[in-house]
Amino acid sequence: MSKKPKNSAPEIGFEVMCPCCEATLRVDPVTHAVIAHTAKPVARTFADMEAAARAMREGDVRKESIFRQSVEAEKNKSDVLEKKFAEAVRKAKEAPDMSKPFLRDFDLD
Repeated sequence: MSKKPKNSAPEIGFEVMCPCCEATLRVDPVTHAVIAHTAKPVARTFADMEAAARAMREGDVRKESIFRQSVEAEKNKSDVLEKKFAEAVRKAKEAPDMSKPFLRDFDLD
């Protein structure tokens, strides 16, 4: 039998990596419970403040462009709806008269 030194800390569980979030979990072998959780370190999105500021400016330009497009679409919305309505009326006039009931094959038996 091997003796453990008295001043060493007892080994508490074993470590596994979570397959979902890649965190490190320390599991107690006796109770099979997670006794410690260490989250995966988050990588920096930008290398420096200049890159972050540049990305913010590019995002602002993109947002402004999208806003301008939506404003233009709202200005033309009534014209588009009028044209769609006129087309629907034209198709309804060209369609066969639906005031008579439709006869199905088994209605004739």
